[in-house]
Amino acid sequence: MSLERVIVSGGGTGGHIFPAIAIANQLKIDYPNIEILFVGAKGKMEMEKVPAAGHKIEGLWISGLQRKFSLQNFLLPLKLIASLWKSYWILKKFKPQIVVGFGGYASGPLLRMATWTGIPAVVQEQNGFPGKTNKLLASKVAKICVAYPGLEKFFERSKIVFTGNPVRSEMLNLRSTKTEAAEYFKLDPNKTTVLVIGGSLGARTLNNAVKENITLLALKDIQIIWQSGANFAAQQQELAKSLPTNIQLHGFLPKMNLAYEMADVIISRAGAISVSELCIVQKPTILVPSPNVAEDHQTKNAMILVNAKAALLVVDKGADDVLWKEVFTLIENKALANELQKNMQAFAKPNATQDIVKVIQNVFITAHKK
Repeated sequence: MSLERVIVSGGGTGGHIFPAIAIANQLKIDYPNIEILFVGAKGKMEMEKVPAAGHKIEGLWISGLQRKFSLQNFLLPLKLIASLWKSYWILKKFKPQIVVGFGGYASGPLLRMATWTGIPAVVQEQNGFPGKTNKLLASKVAKICVAYPGLEKFFERSKIVFTGNPVRSEMLNLRSTKTEAAEYFKLDPNKTTVLVIGGSLGARTLNNAVKENITLLALKDIQIIWQSGANFAAQQQELAKSLPTNIQLHGFLPKMNLAYEMADVIISRAGAISVSELCIVQKPTILVPSPNVAEDHQTKNAMILVNAKAALLVVDKGADDVLWKEVFTLIENKALANELQKNMQAFAKPNATQDIVKVIQNVFITAHKK
């Protein structure tokens, strides 16, 4: 029996959407005739990103609880009932053989209704601290694909499969040389290079950490590739013109693989997908978790590596003053840098996409043997 119809649900942030699309794309490769339907939350970014990736999507009228007082919270019971009802009719019409959830508001009612009607389900948890949706669904689904070890305190051990997170394909083929990367960035391959990753939208703390220390950094015999995010780069066009030659400001890095190849030290936020990529790249890394995320999960992601001596941590508050001291110490301490790189290997999961698809296949086969 072949996989012919699958529903994928998840969204709200890129950390949920990107893995969902990666798995859908791999299913299309393995089963060319498969039909895949996404289910997301109306008004959220998946309603734009998923069609742009070439997949169909249905939207549910669902949202999360607002932390501050809001009249929107009074609509939550109505939204939940409406979403469960629409989920039921989506399942009845599409008749999926299996459903896969990636977290986010929509996957809760969709997977709950699927399991209630006897459709097998798998969830994938991207973070080191599970989101509320996946914790609520854990007892109902067949398997839980996780990106980090140690989640037995949240999920039933027999259901957990340590697969890692899907990452961009270019991260799996880092075959470029530092010489090629240096030519691309017009930098010296023999000088130490620090890569500062602010993400597509940018990270205010990381941007300020560079901006407020330009005079200091200009005196150092190092090179800096500063990926600030498109918004910050647009605001700082004049700054970009006056930067010392050893600091490059980029709003976006289209050749991220070359940036990783060029880097001797990396500074990054600790989002789930970013950390998974960094574990594959395996360069000495300093993580600065964002404090502006649900349940402080970036700090929890970072601490899994920090506790294993696979990365260093700088807290967001006060990073302007502390971050570069840590960078210079790491550059000088070769033994520490080598230890971080070596210990990162345990967390690298380059075959995550294929491994998650195998879990989906096995759950489907097992369910349909009964």
